[in-house]
Amino acid sequence: MNSPYALRVRDLAHRPGEMREHSLDIEVPDAMGAGVIAVRQGAPMHIDVRLEGLHEGVLVSGHASAEASGECSRCLIEISEPVEVDFAELFAYDGSEDFDFFVHDDHVDCEQVVRDAVVLSLPFQPVCRPDCPGLDPVTGERLADLGEYTAPEVLDPRWAALSGFQASDDGNTPDQSPEGDGRTSA
Repeated sequence: MNSPYALRVRDLAHRPGEMREHSLDIEVPDAMGAGVIAVRQGAPMHIDVRLEGLHEGVLVSGHASAEASGECSRCLIEISEPVEVDFAELFAYDGSEDFDFFVHDDHVDCEQVVRDAVVLSLPFQPVCRPDCPGLDPVTGERLADLGEYTAPEVLDPRWAALSGFQASDDGNTPDQSPEGDGRTSA
């Protein structure tokens, strides 16, 4: 196997109770994630793996850490954030069993297990900071760069006909009589 995620398990195969640990430093061969943020191709990743021989197969558990990069979903600036994930999966010896992963040629390939853990840990809408105000909807400028900013009041077009309507100085509307009985004056 030529995958950087592949580990040889010949010494653990069919030996329940045997255990071995590995530490891998790899460059991610294919990007993990799509959309706004991902662990990019070529990014360094550190993986600590524990392999344990069981009756049914080899239990692969571990921890992976990398740096995800992308852009803030509110203001669109470049961001990066650490990714720390734990994973565990049983790689079965026998293909007739109902398992998702199998030992092939005395090797286990952890790529799909690590990829699934990393992609599921990525935020759906990453932000540069929790209170990121985003972009001005009119000008498109970053609101965080504008300092003290008051959004212009946008008048709903359905109420535009009432924009010229004002109450008189005595508190009555122009079409009400001073008696307040609700009758309009003629």
